[in-house]
Amino acid sequence: MRKQIFAWVAVAGASMLGSGCADDSSPERSSPVDVGSAINESPAARIAPTRFFVPPAGAAAVKQISDLVRAKHFGDALKVAALETTPRAVWFGSGTPKDVERSVRQTIAAAAREDRVPVLVAYDLPFRDCAQYSAGGATDTAAYLAWIDGFARGIGKTKADVILEPDGLGIIPYNTTIYGAAEWCRPTVTDSTGATVPAPGASSDERYAQLQGAVATLAAKAPNASIYLDGTHSAWLGVGEAAFRIHKAGFDPGTGAKRVRGFFLNVSNYQPSDQSVQFGTWVSQCMEAATAGASWAIGHFDYCPSQYNPATNYGLDYSPAFEATVTASLANMLGGAVATFPFVVDTSRNGRGPLDTAPFAATPYNQPAGVIAALNGGNWCNPPGAGAGLRPTGTAGIPLLDAYLWIKTPGESDGSCDIAGGARGWDFTAYDPWNITGEAQNHFDPLWGMVDPAAGVWFPEQALQLAQLAVPPLL
Repeated sequence: MRKQIFAWVAVAGASMLGSGCADDSSPERSSPVDVGSAINESPAARIAPTRFFVPPAGAAAVKQISDLVRAKHFGDALKVAALETTPRAVWFGSGTPKDVERSVRQTIAAAAREDRVPVLVAYDLPFRDCAQYSAGGATDTAAYLAWIDGFARGIGKTKADVILEPDGLGIIPYNTTIYGAAEWCRPTVTDSTGATVPAPGASSDERYAQLQGAVATLAAKAPNASIYLDGTHSAWLGVGEAAFRIHKAGFDPGTGAKRVRGFFLNVSNYQPSDQSVQFGTWVSQCMEAATAGASWAIGHFDYCPSQYNPATNYGLDYSPAFEATVTASLANMLGGAVATFPFVVDTSRNGRGPLDTAPFAATPYNQPAGVIAALNGGNWCNPPGAGAGLRPTGTAGIPLLDAYLWIKTPGESDGSCDIAGGARGWDFTAYDPWNITGEAQNHFDPLWGMVDPAAGVWFPEQALQLAQLAVPPLL
């Protein structure tokens, strides 16, 4: 299918674009990525590079490419084709244990035929996304562990990289942080008396039991898989909080032995790669410091400094001066120990960084401060002006970074980003060229001027922007 797509575009656009994508820069000849499958394998021990699997093109993407060709927009057709034929992850988030086993096995077989390694996303935790746009998941812990057993059986002894539950450690039901703050995800149900009570099974203990069980199952039944846990992103959890959660989910609670390869960052988000690498490095250093560092730091993830600067009322700060301060503080905590826990970064949509909301405060939009704050809060949801980022590639020379990956499928919607769902704000009295009125305003995305597709559905307008605005360019 990948060759077929490029053939369509190359033939149709030959008069304008010459030989199309037949040269060595074609995404079909993507750079090899060296990730390593053994849990305790060091970066220095990696020898043979790994080529990542490119899943078959989706029907909606093929239609968009065909439509662009018919409209004689050959350059855009080539760019969307390049987007769709870059190695990326395959997501699994529903079905019975037998269903997911069969689906995973099919992906494993397809990757093996091309001598490539698949990146597989397991996304079926109970209370997934805490009733937001990607809500769903297994009904309870037992159902989830049965599902992950099927997922692991589908992998078998084949090499694969497993992205285990995006948001699984970022959004935990009824969680309290290491600093004593209660978090927002608090699912409820109505009991037989009509009272609102916590949903059965919604607790931080259950969440960690689910993840620890998944890790144990994968280690036993997919022994050559490299497992990565959720580290959120560089503008979400603080360093110490992220390190604590990863350690609790990924290390044996009895022996302290590492049971996963590492952690992942920036999945489905837009944070800059350099900040992601810095954050990941700090998280790894904090984990080492709190488990094997200076004696006074042992057990104290809460001692780790973070990317939030106390001098600026805990504003996000990746300035060189503050980075140096955080790094020096962590070095003191390490007491000579060296961080070894690696990570990967999702660069599928971060080529131009997160949404810049400043223009919406100016003419012609004239949005008030409260709206700008709401837009900033929802900047993770289908932001316009985004571009695909660094291609999946090896990371020689960057300690602790296993790889850049495309984990989120670029071109698939984050959800119907709107006021009702909390991802948008808008003063329609200040700017409304669409003439949207009443309840329709709550389900409209003013940044795109439309109702966005549901989560996971192909979003042609966004796909085209991601391809056109890619950094570095796709073609």
